[in-house]
Amino acid sequence: MKAHDGMYIDGAWRPAAGPGVIEVVNPADEQVIATVPAGTVEDVDAAVRAARAALPGWAATPPAERAARLTALRDVLVARQDEIAETVTAELGSPPKLSQTVHAGVPIAVTGSYAELAATYAFEERTGNSTVLHEPVGVVGAITPWNYPLHQIVAKTAPALAAGCTVVVKPAEDTPLVARLFAEAVHEAGIPAGVFNLVTGLGPVAGQALAEHPGVDLVSFTGSTAVGRRIGAIASGMVKKVALELGGKSANVILPGADLARAVNVGVANVMSNSGQTCSAWTRMLVHHDQYDEAVELAAAAAAKYGDRIGPLVSATQRDRVRGYIAKGVAEGARLAAGGPDSPHERGYYVSPTVFADVTPEMTIAQEEIFGPVLSVLRYADEEDALRIANGTVYGLAGAVWAADETEAVAFARRMETGQVDINGGRFNPLAPFGGYKQSGVGRELGAHGLAEYLQTKSFQF
Repeated sequence: MKAHDGMYIDGAWRPAAGPGVIEVVNPADEQVIATVPAGTVEDVDAAVRAARAALPGWAATPPAERAARLTALRDVLVARQDEIAETVTAELGSPPKLSQTVHAGVPIAVTGSYAELAATYAFEERTGNSTVLHEPVGVVGAITPWNYPLHQIVAKTAPALAAGCTVVVKPAEDTPLVARLFAEAVHEAGIPAGVFNLVTGLGPVAGQALAEHPGVDLVSFTGSTAVGRRIGAIASGMVKKVALELGGKSANVILPGADLARAVNVGVANVMSNSGQTCSAWTRMLVHHDQYDEAVELAAAAAAKYGDRIGPLVSATQRDRVRGYIAKGVAEGARLAAGGPDSPHERGYYVSPTVFADVTPEMTIAQEEIFGPVLSVLRYADEEDALRIANGTVYGLAGAVWAADETEAVAFARRMETGQVDINGGRFNPLAPFGGYKQSGVGRELGAHGLAEYLQTKSFQF
C-alpha cells in the first residue's frame, strides 16, 4: 500500500491541513492499495485562493499560448497512457483493454480537441455596431465522479483552461489516484502555478466547501441527480453558474425492420461496458411485441458472453445497491432472462451481467438509474407507444434508435426528449455536445458547446 501525501495547490504538492486519510480499495480483490489525504475546508480555501490569484494572468494569456499548453498536456498524457490505464484498472477495476482505449485514450482525444479549439475559437466577434467578447467566467470548481475518473476531470478542466479559467478539482474519493497523475501531468506540461489545483476529499466536506466557496464562479458537477439538486440550490442562492451532468435511464428503441440481432448485440455491449457504470448507458431496450421474445433470447445470450469480460463495480456499496435493484425487479414481477444478484467470483465487488424480461414502464428498474450491468427489455405496441415509453422517465441524457430506413430513425429521434441519440449504432464523437434534458442536467460538455459553458459575454457598442 502506498500513502500519498499532499494536495496540488499553486503549482506544488503541499501538506494537507488535517490528518485524515481516505483508503483506496481495488474493487477486484477488495485490498487497500493506497491512501490519499482527506481534504478539509482549509485545503479547499487555499486551492481557491491560489486559483483566484492565478486567474488574471491566465485569462490574459493569448489563446494561442493556452492552446500550446493544452497541446503539451496532451503529449504528457500520451507519454503516460500506460501508467494512466494501469492506475484506473487498479482503483476502478476496469479491464485493462477498456482502461487503455477509453479511460486513458478518450481524455487524450478530448484534451487535443480543446487545444485546437483554443487556437481557433472566436473569442471576439462583430455584430452590427458592437464587438462581443467571450471572456472566462472565472474560477471553476469541478467535482468529478468515479466511473470515468480521468475523462470527467479532462472534460471539465480542458475547456476551462482553453477559455482562460482557473480550476480547482475535487475528484471522487473512490478513484483519486488517476487525478493525482493528472496533476503531475499538468505540472509537467508547464501550466502556470495556480491555474490547476487538486484537493482530494469527501463530498460532504471538500465537495460542499468547494460548491459553497464565494471565490468559485462556476461549479461543474457530474454525479447523482440528488447531489446535483443540492449543488444547484447552493449555487442559486449565491447566484453562481452551474453545469450539471446527472443521471440517465436511456432508451434503446428498435423499430420494426431494423437489424434486430445487431441492435440487440450492440445494445447489450453498451450496457455492459464499464460494468454498467455509465450514466448514458442504454439500460432500457424497447422492442415491438412481434419481435419481443426473439430480442429477449438474443439479449440473454449476448449478456452471458460478458460473464468473465466485465470488471467489478467500484465498491461494496455500489455492488449492494445494484443487487438491491435486481431483487426489486424480481419482486415487482420482472423475469430474469440472464444473470441475477449472485457474484460470478469469490472476491471482488462483482455482479453478473443481468437481463430482465417482462418489464413494464412503471417498474422501478425501468424508472430509476441502477448503475450496474442490468438491462431491462420492454415491449411496445406501435411507434407512438414506443415514444411514450422512451420519454416516460424523469431523465433525458442519451438514447439510441435503430431502423431499416435512417430517415425513419431520425424522425423518431427528433421526438425523443434527450440530449444525445445514436442512430443505427453511430460512433462516439468527442466534438459533439453531451448533456441532458429534464433531470439529467444543465449545460453541455465536449466540443465548442462545452467550451461555451466556461465563457461569459460582454459587448462594446461603437
